[in-house]
Amino acid sequence: MTECRVTIASAVGLHARPASLFVQAAAAQPVPVTIAKDGGNPVDARSILSVLGLDVRGGDEVILSADGDEAFQALAALAAVLEVDHDA
Repeated sequence: MTECRVTIASAVGLHARPASLFVQAAAAQPVPVTIAKDGGNPVDARSILSVLGLDVRGGDEVILSADGDEAFQALAALAAVLEVDHDA
């Protein structure tokens, strides 16, 4: 299992637009990815309802996890999406 910790850059967190961009990017990855708040249960990063249900706010840290040969590249791509303030 490969993991990556990322701080959410969007000021209001993973609400509708940033969450949608993240979920679309997750669905495009060659391996399944999960996202979790620190200490929380991981959810499928391809599910908009699951991602919104995490109630992630700007400045929160999340943990991305994936398995497989392309896990590192998938996590790097998704971290890049989360590290941009999509509300600016």
